[in-house]
Amino acid sequence: MKLLALKPGESVLDMGCGAGSIAIPLAQDGHPVIAADFSPAMLGTLDAGIEYYGLEDRITPLELAWDDDWDLVGPVAKAVDVAFASRSVTTTNLKGALAKLDRTARRRCAVTMVANSSPRYDLHLMNAIGASVTCSNGFVYAFNILIQMGALPQVTYFESPRRDTFDSLEAGVADFSRMLEHGNEDKIDRLRDYIAQHMIENPHAGEPGSKGVPQGRYMLDHIRKVRWAFIAWEPVSVPRS
Repeated sequence: MKLLALKPGESVLDMGCGAGSIAIPLAQDGHPVIAADFSPAMLGTLDAGIEYYGLEDRITPLELAWDDDWDLVGPVAKAVDVAFASRSVTTTNLKGALAKLDRTARRRCAVTMVANSSPRYDLHLMNAIGASVTCSNGFVYAFNILIQMGALPQVTYFESPRRDTFDSLEAGVADFSRMLEHGNEDKIDRLRDYIAQHMIENPHAGEPGSKGVPQGRYMLDHIRKVRWAFIAWEPVSVPRS
């Protein structure tokens, strides 16, 4: 939200808004928000948040996917001051997605994309057990596409901490084993040994976690960090007549 550098009262498009973790605080700060997501379930949760916080006059929910025809179901060209997608650029047509944000915004566009391994992975753990991890270069492609579009994108990097909790060694192994794919399936014993050596008591066990689910009794003795690239640019598209 800080990196968006919004001006007071500016309108925004939050593409891939999910349950409203950004849209709701922005609306509370006085910004009119078009909160778009392809998932009716997420929009249902968003609707509940809108009602709870009394933001019906600030947030406009919209069922919308990247691959939809925005000329038919999306916001009109230059509909908002700022258009952004935070960790939600999930499409095979990255150029088309960036162009859709560009055409929708009058002043500023932004995307946040992963800048190392997928958030699914604990890179520290994977390196410790000798498992291979493919890092994402999607943000590099996005930067290059924007240059080709005639934009002058600016990139800021930041990290977000994550804690995975579990109630027993085997529960931890079952949870973290989701990371052992693409040729790493034979590392399950190393994974079990690592967790056994590095699991510690969770001082916040039982408290709600980031998704509202009670935290487990144990956690690992390191903080998992995900690196992100925040890419912002001034729109280059010309409004359609």
